[in-house]
Amino acid sequence: MVNGAAEMQRRDINAETGPIPSAAYSQAVEVAGGTRMLFISGQVAVEADGTMPTGMTGQTRIAWRNLEAQLKAARMGLDNLVKVTMIIPDPADIPASRPVRADALGDRRPASTVIVAGPIQPGKSRLKVSHTPDRFY
Repeated sequence: MVNGAAEMQRRDINAETGPIPSAAYSQAVEVAGGTRMLFISGQVAVEADGTMPTGMTGQTRIAWRNLEAQLKAARMGLDNLVKVTMIIPDPADIPASRPVRADALGDRRPASTVIVAGPIQPGKSRLKVSHTPDRFY
């Protein structure tokens, strides 16, 4: 303990089943102290082998699968999500992403934001999904 507070512990996470980070960042960062929190970098629609589907529905499915891989690597799941942010460059793609998001979340209701801004990766990814989960002990 430092000054009466539990010492923060940090663990960088890059799931073996997800893509390798393309720059100096972690796919997810777990922070433990009194409450365990995980910060996940925005997940794009890139398979572990580097391939990417062309359609928005397929890309959304892969981005959510990459998110779930990071959660699983941290011994968490979608039940731990408290915040979801989807960044989509083309507002016309939002309707195609909604059913995949709904399937992934089921009855879960994390705080959520959709941001229309882009491009994410010029000529490639049509969305980025970012989340903040936590787990209370």
